[in-house]
Amino acid sequence: MELIWLEGNLAMSTIDWNGGQSISLSGGDTAVCETLKQGQLYAVFLYNGAGEDADIIVNVNIGNNYAPKKVTVPGTTGNKGLAALALISGSNSQTVSISITSQQSGSKVDAWLGSVGMPTNTSGIENMELPIDGQTQAYGTRDRYYAVPESRWYQLTLNSPQNQFISVQFTESFATVFINNPVADPGNTIVPVGTVKIDTDYKIVKADSGQPQTIMYEDQGNGRQKVWMNADSQQNSSSSTIVAQYL
Repeated sequence: MELIWLEGNLAMSTIDWNGGQSISLSGGDTAVCETLKQGQLYAVFLYNGAGEDADIIVNVNIGNNYAPKKVTVPGTTGNKGLAALALISGSNSQTVSISITSQQSGSKVDAWLGSVGMPTNTSGIENMELPIDGQTQAYGTRDRYYAVPESRWYQLTLNSPQNQFISVQFTESFATVFINNPVADPGNTIVPVGTVKIDTDYKIVKADSGQPQTIMYEDQGNGRQKVWMNADSQQNSSSSTIVAQYL
């Protein structure tokens, strides 16, 4: 972390984020990642870590060719809230920066990058292989599962008793956002940046209203890595699980 200047009692700093690692961002801070890859889709995971029931605005910038996006990270007490997701493409830019203005004093956001290749620095993240054997795995907020499914059909089963439980499956250039027990418009917390568009670069899969706690999703492997990451708080991830099994 490089200290830039002081304004009153607030330290302004730029954070080296090239590993996409878990970081803490405060008012006046900027984090910069310059290692995005062409053809890869990324999600910036943003959690409100201030412990106050007040929203925080995070600016997501991918360069001069695209206007920055303002992402509202929901306020929460006790770190019980959802993440906000900013979806970006390495085909638009190899650089992304996120920042909180100095006017938002007392703000704190926990952030990391997710994709098939990120974070390369998994400090603070539980990075584990997902066995495709029908065995149930816990799905905590900092859990990152990866696997290289064979070129055959498999079924992914996501279960959670929590309202608006959101998780993401990454392939190289596409993301599938799953929502168990949907209760609100996901557009408020899932924000595409640059040329990223729904149906072209990502899709949203909601649980059926008749069985809202469970999503059963069939997909095909192609010999390439896939990654699954949770976008909910640890509190709201309680009893949430993920299972993968070949059909």
